Amino acid sequence: MQFLVSVIAHGSESANPGEMAAIDAFNDRLRANGHWVYANGLADPATAIVVDARGDVPVITDGPFHTATDYVAGFWIIEVPNLDVAQQLATDGSKVCNRKVELRPFHTLAE
Repeated sequence: MQFLVSVIAHGSESANPGEMAAIDAFNDRLRANGHWVYANGLADPATAIVVDARGDVPVITDGPFHTATDYVAGFWIIEVPNLDVAQQLATDGSKVCNRKVELRPFHTLAE
């Protein structure tokens, strides 16, 4: 099973050096235990561009989709055998990055 673990930040603060060291150690643990698929941080929401091509003419807008104080600052994609492991890793990830996270499963091909 694969899950997306989204890191939710308040404002546009970056991780401090201690948090970055803890995140690096957590990433190493994910790799060592075979749970690592991919992870990365995202640039500040002010750098976002929204593209809406549902109509006849695409609408391209600078800035985030919505104005909020909380935003996705980064993410992990993890591979785990079950939801219990995913929840534990999400808990550990929240602790090391000192931020809330959202855990969401990917659709499977059978769905």
